[in-house]
Amino acid sequence: MEVTQKQQNDITILGLKGRLDSNTSDDFEKTLLGLIQTGETRLVLDFEELDYISSAGLRVLLKTAKELKRVNGQLSFCSLKEYIREIFELSGFVSFFPIHPNLEESLKAL
Repeated sequence: MEVTQKQQNDITILGLKGRLDSNTSDDFEKTLLGLIQTGETRLVLDFEELDYISSAGLRVLLKTAKELKRVNGQLSFCSLKEYIREIFELSGFVSFFPIHPNLEESLKAL
């Protein structure tokens, strides 16, 4: 999986490309927790180019949300493909994660 990172104002935007699964989740978790430890508290995850997410990937998102909550941070997701959104719906993530149709809407929400 490839991860791109950019800043807009005080928001960190991470673009994910490929698969977030048991092979890539550990490295991605280290990236996210490292950002939080260095003071980044407003994160947008752009899933426009994410092709797959497994339960390992979902676990990383939960852990990140928990850590951000501890530091009064915010997490937002955007640009989910329909089949990724279905996974979020089945797992209940849509009820407690802000999910937006595009990056612009995610940035406005934060």
